[in-house]
Amino acid sequence: MKAITLRNLPPELTRIIRQKADEQHASINKVVISLLEKSVGVRRKKGEVTLHHDLDALAGTWTREEAAAFNRALTRQRAIDPDLWRR
Repeated sequence: MKAITLRNLPPELTRIIRQKADEQHASINKVVISLLEKSVGVRRKKGEVTLHHDLDALAGTWTREEAAAFNRALTRQRAIDPDLWRR
């Protein structure tokens, strides 16, 4: 089958598809095919790379203060307790 026509797509679905296309710098057609493949469990052709964007929404969202607080917490967790390492 070469083409499918979809009618009466809900506005929210249309908005999400367009948003995904913009985020992925892909055509609406490619995004819809990708979504259909994922929903039915079809794998891509051998050798094709699947890009995952699971954490993209989090990247670059912290303020400098939040990042500094996170780094301070990591520093405390990475501290070595000398009493635990005595023999």
